[in-house]
Amino acid sequence: MADAVSSAMTRRSFLPLIAAGLLGGCTGGGLDAGDLALSGHSGPTPDHYPVHGIDVSKYQGDIDWSAARRGGVSFAYLKATEGGDRVDSRFHANWRAAGAAGMPRGAYHFFYHCRSGAEQARWFIDNVPKEANTLPPVLDVEWTPDSPTCTLRPPRTDLVREMEAFLDVVELHYGTKPVIYAPIDIHRERLVGTLPRHEFWLRAVKDHPNNVYTGRPFRFWQWTATGTVPGVTGEVDRNAFSGSKADWAKWVKARSVRT
Repeated sequence: MADAVSSAMTRRSFLPLIAAGLLGGCTGGGLDAGDLALSGHSGPTPDHYPVHGIDVSKYQGDIDWSAARRGGVSFAYLKATEGGDRVDSRFHANWRAAGAAGMPRGAYHFFYHCRSGAEQARWFIDNVPKEANTLPPVLDVEWTPDSPTCTLRPPRTDLVREMEAFLDVVELHYGTKPVIYAPIDIHRERLVGTLPRHEFWLRAVKDHPNNVYTGRPFRFWQWTATGTVPGVTGEVDRNAFSGSKADWAKWVKARSVRT
C-alpha cells in the first residue's frame, strides 16, 4: 500500500508475476475471524491461489479499471486516508471509476502514530462512502521511519489500544470488521498474539506468510510490490486471497459493508 512515507508495501519483490483470478468485541455486529469456516485453500506460492487483486494509491495515476477487470484483477483496495487530515488525491476518482467498472473495491487507511485511533477513524468515515456491498475497510499499520512528522514507535499496549479504538469506531459505522494490514516487522515487534477477532493482510515477498509470521492466519497475502496488470501503468502491489473462488464469493457476501 503506497503512502507518503517509505511504506513496506512499496518495497520491491523478487517473486514473478502470475496470471490470476476471478472476475467478479464491537457493537457493529461484524463477523469474527474464522466465523465463516472457509475451505482454507492454500499453497506454497502465489499461483496456488485463484483470486488475486491489487492495492493502489495516487502513485498509480489514472487507472483503466475496465481493462484491469477484464485482465483478471478480482478486487482492488484503494488508499483513502492517512492520519487525521490527509486524503489520497486519487481516492474519489478511483472509487467512482472502479465501481463503474464493476470492480469489487474497498478503502484503506494508513495509520499515523501521532494521532489517536478514534480521531483517525472519524477522518476515515468522513471521507469514505458507506456503500453497500463494498469490501470491508482495511487499517494499514506500519512503522514510519522516514516520515517528516512522526517516527513514533508506540509500545505494544499503546499501539493495540489505539488500533482497537479505530477498529471499533469503523466497524460500528460500516457494519463489518475491518481487516488489518501489517508487515513483518511491526507484527513481530508489537502484534503477535493480539487482535484475534480480526482478519489480517500480511506482506511476505520472500517466503510464504505462514513461514514468517508467528501464529497469524492470513486472509490476504501481499506477495509483490512490482507486479504489472492490464490497465495500470507501471508497477503495482499484487495480493492473493486465502481461499478458493467459492470462498471468495462467500467471504464477499458475508463481509461486505452494510447500510
